[in-house]
Amino acid sequence: MASISAISEADRLAQFRAFDATKAGVKGLVDAGVTEIPPIFHTPPEIVLDSKSSGDKKFTFPIIDLQGAATDPAKRKEVVEKVRDASATWGFFQVLNHGVPLNVLEEMRAGVKRFHEQDLEEKMKFYTHDLTRKIAYSSNYDLYTRQFANWRDSALFYMAPDPPSLEQLPAAIREIIEVYSKEMLKIGYLLFELLSEALGLDTNCLRNKDCLIGHYLACHYYPPCPQPDRTLGNSKHTDSNFMTILLQDHVGGLQVLHQGQWVDVTPLPGSLVINIGDLLQLMSNGKFKSVKHRVLANHSDGPRISTACFFSTGLLPNPTKYEPVVELLSEDNPPKYRGTTISEYLMAVATSNEIDGESLLLQQFKL
Repeated sequence: MASISAISEADRLAQFRAFDATKAGVKGLVDAGVTEIPPIFHTPPEIVLDSKSSGDKKFTFPIIDLQGAATDPAKRKEVVEKVRDASATWGFFQVLNHGVPLNVLEEMRAGVKRFHEQDLEEKMKFYTHDLTRKIAYSSNYDLYTRQFANWRDSALFYMAPDPPSLEQLPAAIREIIEVYSKEMLKIGYLLFELLSEALGLDTNCLRNKDCLIGHYLACHYYPPCPQPDRTLGNSKHTDSNFMTILLQDHVGGLQVLHQGQWVDVTPLPGSLVINIGDLLQLMSNGKFKSVKHRVLANHSDGPRISTACFFSTGLLPNPTKYEPVVELLSEDNPPKYRGTTISEYLMAVATSNEIDGESLLLQQFKL
């Protein structure tokens, strides 16, 4: 079977359209019993089997216990120092004792699984590539701007500040997603306080700059892949937001690019993974890092389930220009990036075909 790079652009688009028209996603392919993945998923071996991927055990992924961070000044100081170090060196960290009830995490994972495994007719009601919709289910929401499709289906839910009504939400996930969204806002408040303090700013600085106004949930479903060495679950990228809170299950597959090597983010029971987004790297004037990460294709017996909470205001008419925070600048530390609105930045992301090059912050926004 020809790889996607070996066929014409017209054939490539025809294959994308044929796959898209089924509205069944990658799960539909698995349900149909495919033993070879379609060419549109074929990703060059040098990208999938990255030579820098070593699983090197010399790196210890940051794990931060938040127990007492909201009430104990001594503990908070310790946590802030760990957040500062992790955000500056990794751009990622994993948190324990974060305050989100374990039963809420478990039910959210179950709700995502129910949504993606429900009858196709029900799921198809939400199928769209229109990301201005409050609810958008698709496989590869950016399908037509990609060179290689990822082995993943997704459902996006814009939950703040103007969430869908209860009746609009899919029945399979309706109850838990409202509860989970409220929990994300609670922990979001704490995390943005800790990040503000880690930058040496007033506790409420990032919150007052509207980093918490909007958030949406991306509920991902990675079915088992018959050829996991031929594709990726999610290609290498950075997040074009302020901050992401990720709930993943036990399957694993998330990797972070650290010091030129891919490092596995091993799932810990009850944990959440936090990462810095592009816009917070910009606001911190590069002190905090938005780091490349990816998800390997799932080779286990069951699906990988994850939910990412993205703090951004992409659906809002937000004219605010986000720039490096003035208090962080000096003669010795001038601004490294030009200011941008969220809509301008998201447009740049949407029109970029960048797969393996420099981040957009370095390409277009660095001074």
